[in-house]
Amino acid sequence: MASEHIRITVFDTTLRDGEQSPGCSMNREEKLRLAHQLDRLGADVIEAGFPIASDGDFESVKAIAAGLRRPIIAALARACKPDIERAWEALKGAAHPRIHVFLATSDIHLQYKLRITREECVAQAREAVAFAKSFCADVEFSPEDATRSDPEFLCQMLEAVIEAGATTLNIPDTVGYTVPAEFGELIATIRRRTKGIEKVTISAHCHNDLGMAVANTMAAISAGARQVECTINGIGERAGNASLEEIVMATRVRKDRYPYTTGIVSNQLFPASQLLSEITGVPVQPNKAIIGRNAFAHEAGIHQDGVLKNPLTYEIMTPQSVGVPDSKLVLGKHSGRHALAIRCEQLGYQFDRRALDDIYRRFVRLADKIKRVEDHHLLELIRETHKPAASATPLFEPLPTAYAAAASAVAAPAAAPPEPHRPFPMAQQPNAFGLPFPVDHHDQEDYLWGV
Repeated sequence: MASEHIRITVFDTTLRDGEQSPGCSMNREEKLRLAHQLDRLGADVIEAGFPIASDGDFESVKAIAAGLRRPIIAALARACKPDIERAWEALKGAAHPRIHVFLATSDIHLQYKLRITREECVAQAREAVAFAKSFCADVEFSPEDATRSDPEFLCQMLEAVIEAGATTLNIPDTVGYTVPAEFGELIATIRRRTKGIEKVTISAHCHNDLGMAVANTMAAISAGARQVECTINGIGERAGNASLEEIVMATRVRKDRYPYTTGIVSNQLFPASQLLSEITGVPVQPNKAIIGRNAFAHEAGIHQDGVLKNPLTYEIMTPQSVGVPDSKLVLGKHSGRHALAIRCEQLGYQFDRRALDDIYRRFVRLADKIKRVEDHHLLELIRETHKPAASATPLFEPLPTAYAAAASAVAAPAAAPPEPHRPFPMAQQPNAFGLPFPVDHHDQEDYLWGV
């Protein structure tokens, strides 16, 4: 199959791993609401929760499994029978259920957390996957802390769970420890050395402790992973997970490097981000890639001038392609005359060059003091700079107001209708791609959250 036709499965874990972010827990109604948005977004797999964790999480998974019929609905379970039974009880109403089983494989986890040997670990994983398979045809297995595990033992573990019936093998960088070249090599090693690997899907689940979750995920895709596990806004344990919106748009914008496709409806990215922020009360950082409020905002004068002439001078994708209404030119001390003139025009004023220079000098002094100049600041500055005078040739003329334009239309019905108000800074453009928008171990019981 040609690489340009390879489709990457998007596994969204906002409702499970993402919810583990401090302050981001969601109740049943909130999870169901966000799950419907993830469905609209086109996520292939929605990990709805960890049913054994609480009655609330169990009910949330059950409601999502019953309410969404298109995507695969996954539920997390430790490698023990009570977890797996609880997961299946929540999932059994799903059109496409998946049980996601995990067990740590790194020596540090085996020694200090689980207190079992490697041999016991393999036996427990094999038994758990086989048990999950007795309920559900679609079983995913994650060797927790895979990137700090011995590669030879990791491959041995993966062979065992493939034989037991696992259909997806997820390779988690649980503590955000790996780097792109290393993670790509690990995926390549697994593909090369694991018997039966061609029968299953390899997945990547990366955390962002070193700020490389998305880069590591992209390296995994290049090395042969065909499922990515990610979250909206990159939320998750500690520094978070790989950001869904960044992975998706990297494949859209850089098809020359990542010639893959996903089923994500990209103009639903911003709505999904906004809904998550609304539900959790946790705002998105302003400079967040793709969906932060500054992602399509420009203050530097050179940038503003370029964007006003052609957005692609400084925007590698259009805001509309990810669901953002429009780009913004932020008026601040770095702004240039071009952006200032456009904004004045939209507020109803046109200036000759001398008047604009006068206003611009005062504008820069004001911007130095208050950082961001809003419309009411600009109007006050205009009034103070150009008060009515006896001069027969005023330096500026107000543009017709809506009332005046309407009156003119009545007086001269044959005239063309007035132009509609233009959103700042410019009319909608085609997108960046040239397309129009339109085993029960008691000492493990308190270890609920993993992967």
